[in-house]
Amino acid sequence: MGARLLCLCLLTALLGYYIYSPLPEELAQPGTVMLLSAALRVVGHLSEAAEMLGLMHYMEGLRLITAVELVGPTSDENVTVTDTELSKVPVRLFLPRRAPGGLRSAVLFFHGGGWCLGDAGMHGYDLVSRRISNELNAVVVSVNYRLAPAHRFPAQFEDVYAVTKFFLQSEELARYRVDPARVCVAGDSAGGNLAAAVAQQLLEDPEVKTRLKAQVLIYPALQALDLDLPSYRANADKPLLSRALMVRFWSEYLSGEPALWEAMASNRHVPAEAGPLLPRVDWRRWLPAPMRAGHGHGGPAAGAAGPARPWPGLLDPRFAPLLAGEARLRRLPPAFILTCEHDVLRDDGAMYAARLRAAGVPVTHHHAKDAFHGAVTFVSWPLELALGHRLLNTCLAWLRDNL
Repeated sequence: MGARLLCLCLLTALLGYYIYSPLPEELAQPGTVMLLSAALRVVGHLSEAAEMLGLMHYMEGLRLITAVELVGPTSDENVTVTDTELSKVPVRLFLPRRAPGGLRSAVLFFHGGGWCLGDAGMHGYDLVSRRISNELNAVVVSVNYRLAPAHRFPAQFEDVYAVTKFFLQSEELARYRVDPARVCVAGDSAGGNLAAAVAQQLLEDPEVKTRLKAQVLIYPALQALDLDLPSYRANADKPLLSRALMVRFWSEYLSGEPALWEAMASNRHVPAEAGPLLPRVDWRRWLPAPMRAGHGHGGPAAGAAGPARPWPGLLDPRFAPLLAGEARLRRLPPAFILTCEHDVLRDDGAMYAARLRAAGVPVTHHHAKDAFHGAVTFVSWPLELALGHRLLNTCLAWLRDNL
């Protein structure tokens, strides 16, 4: 009897450890968020164990989350959905069924997942694209780019850029009855990084004649020079994206070498040649006062990298769009940037909004004080949150007015 009671107590304690995590009072629907966070922690710990035993890479374990969420390309009464390829890259295509009555708008959407996870066929992303297509009468191209660790930077960027450039050809736009003056790029998290990078790169491509009308960046990851920003400190263990996991995503995207991962974790990975770029990620200059409050530490020191070799991709704007100069930024299209208070990536988006404004670009920065990373895609059972619907509606309203 005593042994059974002890086992029951241990099991209860273990269950409590996984389920309970302190959450901010203002966080929307904390009970549901706590359960989601617990489920992700379980998968994360199992993935760590599998990697230590040599069974699989850590990211392969995390992809179990993606597999559970996958749905087929199912059309409905409003939208025709197909899986196909554009420029030899797999995409999920959403075409509104209603008669165009003229030319339609288009959105090229890039999913999140730290450049290592995610799929256009995940239920949450499928629903987001479906709603954009139906409610805006827009053609939506959701791109399934290659993932790390099998493919490193710039493979992910090259895939989404190839699709975008191909779609912007006059023949393709005419094929889908898309107005060349009403095309937008959008993405969340790592996808927001890719959307921002694509918007910048298009400006430098003489072969692209069509210009984007807008860009929608949902809690984007935009720089990896300073991984000790106030938001990284304040939200290091908040759901659903911890600082440790974000550092792992950045390192896997660029290299996967343990030396880089370790250097990033201690924020001692910045090469000496990054010195002139550090003012572009200086949170003391670019963050609004409320986000700076209570934080007195400085940024990273250039040349503080450890004994490992430098990684040039760190300074590439295609990898870190926040590093782009003002001359490039000022030519960008109007932007909608969503940030969440309880998110390690909060400051990336906020600083980009400030830098775009300083360059003269029209910016709508919507900051959700009760939200956490990933909230926009929680719009379907069993991962459905009123917060997700509210934030998605905010994005849709902006697109309706600006696309």
